[in-house]
Amino acid sequence: MSDARGLVDAHHHLWDLGRRPQAWLDEPGHEPIRRTFGADDLRSSATRPIAGRELRSTVVVQCVTSVSETRELLALAGTDPLIGAVVGWVDLTAPAVADTLDELLAGPGGPCLRALRHLVQGESDPGWLQRPSVERGLRAAGERGLAYDVLIRSHQFDQAVRLADRLPDLPLVLDHAGKPPITQGDLGHWERGLRRLAARPQVRCKVSGLITEADRQRWTTADIRPVWDVLLSAFGPERLMFGSDWPVANLAGGWNRWAATVEELLADCSAEETSAILTDTATAFYHLNSLTAKPL
Repeated sequence: MSDARGLVDAHHHLWDLGRRPQAWLDEPGHEPIRRTFGADDLRSSATRPIAGRELRSTVVVQCVTSVSETRELLALAGTDPLIGAVVGWVDLTAPAVADTLDELLAGPGGPCLRALRHLVQGESDPGWLQRPSVERGLRAAGERGLAYDVLIRSHQFDQAVRLADRLPDLPLVLDHAGKPPITQGDLGHWERGLRRLAARPQVRCKVSGLITEADRQRWTTADIRPVWDVLLSAFGPERLMFGSDWPVANLAGGWNRWAATVEELLADCSAEETSAILTDTATAFYHLNSLTAKPL
């Protein structure tokens, strides 16, 4: 029997290569996902329940630094009952960032804009998140009730911690658990940074993107478990949320294999802890509507 509260996928992507190129897909190794992926592709891929919960709502996340992409995702979210929220992109450093946010929020699907994200993992400046122009943009986002998805690698935890300290009222969620170096086997530096960030109470964390940080062809649950154990210890289940990182996850087994792995990892969690990770944390953070009211 499926759980009526359903399952939230707090992190996935959609792209239409006929409308918008995705230059990052030209990098070697991305051939299997170098095509268009729409919401119906996600429906047909995400068929495995987790702990009896079937997919009922999702959060679609930006891929490229394009306000036009954000507009397209918002318009889609405004018409597709599967998509409960959008994490979009704006130029946080732009003088008119507040006007851009107001335009997006007032446009088609605008109420679905719940957070912003920038590809900080690709910024070489170790203080990018502390730039005055970036902080000004993030304050404008917070004033409009928006959260911020933090996309960093393990060497960038310092600036994420400083961000949390400087903007304590801005809700933050760490994408992909800060990309732990699973293939390298030494998680010490990552764990120290993650625990520092987790000590900031406004920070949540997505259990997502881990299988593509592991050996994409040979990973097993045993490779993921040490990261899982750290996440549970550092954040507690009430501050973790499940995400698939689909269709990028297709590079390492796909949505259903990741879902099966998460169910295995949840085996020692209580019903309340499982509910937090699979539904409740994401629902509260992204202000999702009632899952039972969203037939697919």
